[in-house]
Amino acid sequence: MDARSSASRTQTPARPVLEGPDIARMLTRIAHEIVERAKGADDVVLLGIPTRGVFLARRLAAKLEEITGRAIPVGSLDITMYRDDLRLGPARTLARTEIPTDGIEGRLVLLVDDVLFSGRTIRAALDALGDIGRPRAVQLAVLVDRGHRELPIRADYVGKNLPTSLREAVKVQLTEEDGRDAVLLGLRSAPSRPGSDGESPAAEPTAPAGER
Repeated sequence: MDARSSASRTQTPARPVLEGPDIARMLTRIAHEIVERAKGADDVVLLGIPTRGVFLARRLAAKLEEITGRAIPVGSLDITMYRDDLRLGPARTLARTEIPTDGIEGRLVLLVDDVLFSGRTIRAALDALGDIGRPRAVQLAVLVDRGHRELPIRADYVGKNLPTSLREAVKVQLTEEDGRDAVLLGLRSAPSRPGSDGESPAAEPTAPAGER
């Protein structure tokens, strides 16, 4: 048995650290925090970062509507062409940018993503947003903050702070994309590339994950 085979057999599989009910409670809490800090969320626009950030934004919009009794504009913001690592890997598939009808001018834009890691995805999102309009303010909501920031970016709303090592990978699974709600923590299948802020496949090698 060679060393590679031995390592693959002894590698600890990804384990769930959050399940569906945990995620639902976190989103409910975040929604209440948004209403409190935004003084009713009258001018809030939610923009999810594809892929799972879009699903989370829609869930948050539904919870905000339950709390406030008003429909909250929700859309998506593709940041593919604004990433600083495009030249370092294969071509990426473009996602969709969908801005609500009333736009973002003078509004409080809340960016929504699944995992906050180095902060480079959020930097790209801010650049993309700047080409669309001028919001009154921009805030960030994430389901998981795993640390290891490379840029001075901080989330305003966090479902869970999850301390991790750089050898670990965090994968968010959502029913809309994966058939279940969970957050998995496992070992990376390959060493983390310095400066990388992309999606890590380590928890499930054949499926995309959401580490930003």
